[in-house]
Amino acid sequence: MQYFDFLSDSQVRYVHEASLEILAETGLIVRSQKARRRFAEHGAKVDEDTELVRIPGPVIEKYRALVPPTITLRGRKAEFDVTFPRQLPVIATASSAPDIVDPVTGVTRRATSDDIARIAHLVNELPGFDVFSISTLADDAPPDQFSLSRFYPALKNCLKPVRTSVVDPREAGQVLKLGELIAGSKEAFWERPFINFGYCSIVSPLTMDYDSTEMLMFYAENDITAYGTIAPMGGLSTPLTLAGMLTLMNAEWLAAATLAQMSKPGTAQIYNFLPVFADMRDGAYAPGAIEVGMMNSAVCRMARFYNVPSGGYLGLTNSKISDAQAGLEKGMSPLMGALSGVSFVVMGGLLDALMSFDFGQAVIDDEIAQMIKHVRKGMGFSRESVSLDEIKSIGPAGMFAATPETFDRMHSTCFMPDLADRKLREQWEENKSSSIHARAMDKALSILAQPNAAALDDAVDARIRAEFDNLVQGDSTCPEGWTPALASQAPTRKRRVNRRRVA
Repeated sequence: MQYFDFLSDSQVRYVHEASLEILAETGLIVRSQKARRRFAEHGAKVDEDTELVRIPGPVIEKYRALVPPTITLRGRKAEFDVTFPRQLPVIATASSAPDIVDPVTGVTRRATSDDIARIAHLVNELPGFDVFSISTLADDAPPDQFSLSRFYPALKNCLKPVRTSVVDPREAGQVLKLGELIAGSKEAFWERPFINFGYCSIVSPLTMDYDSTEMLMFYAENDITAYGTIAPMGGLSTPLTLAGMLTLMNAEWLAAATLAQMSKPGTAQIYNFLPVFADMRDGAYAPGAIEVGMMNSAVCRMARFYNVPSGGYLGLTNSKISDAQAGLEKGMSPLMGALSGVSFVVMGGLLDALMSFDFGQAVIDDEIAQMIKHVRKGMGFSRESVSLDEIKSIGPAGMFAATPETFDRMHSTCFMPDLADRKLREQWEENKSSSIHARAMDKALSILAQPNAAALDDAVDARIRAEFDNLVQGDSTCPEGWTPALASQAPTRKRRVNRRRVA
């Protein structure tokens, strides 16, 4: 399949060579002494006084070639594992919002572990999402169980791959112990480790922070599935040009990937990014900018050059509510990513520049995710699909609607949306003139009202709770008032008014 591409082969090569020049001559600050020592042991030039590390081009070339061409994120059940790149992009929810839009009041409030449980339940039932990147923080987490209070309700209620970041090895150890308890034994878990982590070791420009860099090495050394994200901000931490941002970001990704391979050769990686732009009128953080999609296209091209999976935070929005702005920002960049060959898209559920989660928006984003995958399936062009004999058989002024072939293809050729309204206005009015967000919220609450078939069984849960004192409840239950507003009231049928549109 051919992909949309901004860059020529010579431009890709120039970005790569310029990145090598930056790392060899300018270098980057590395806050972790352990990482500086590791770089030095493998051929980099290190200045301990300034913490500056310069990495010669041949060193980068040696270690970046060790990055595997695929990565696997594992779920609680093996049938939900995803290995990519593949034909269809792997799509995840966006993560770590501090707030949630309350489904009853519509007002944002701090998210809790119970909210994570409900989101996990919902994501498990939404077919467009392949990965649950834990959508919110947990404001009710005990001080010594911050990450555990996120992973526990997520894993308890979702069979798909679950991932997020943790602060340090102690937190990672708690979460990995949780995995062993779910699996039934340490051996069973490490035979198929189904917990996935993320980290962001680069602070643009050209700085590797202490905590995340330590975690990068910890994950690699212990063969734990994890991937990094590069998050520059155009105009503030990078030049305000797309090519300049790409080159700086590429150098940073190469440095992080090199350290991962120095820590353990063959450590799987994603060329994953969250490049946003500052709105230079006021410095506002703008993850909904169309330039994010444009940068993703360039990242996809560089990832193919390096033969590694590509990923991006696409479909994010600055809108505070689920409105037309949210729709256009959440639709355009992911579609550009799909056309550019992106392997992994982080997009679902968040509003307000990653600050709040909305249940209705998550369901809308699931429909967007399914559309993106439909695009990537392509036309399915073949001699048979051209339907030449069928065209001849029907002939001039004929009708294809009643043919067996049309009936057979109606659910495969066209994507059938569940939320997007295609009915006549009169039918829409009979359904309370609902917005897409209202319909999406009804779908979300209808799912949450049903028992969660993915929930851990009582015996496993008891084993977990015996291990960790003061653990959050982690159950997906609907609070009072969380009931569908549309489905509970069947519309009254009215006689259709004869309407005809006149050209």
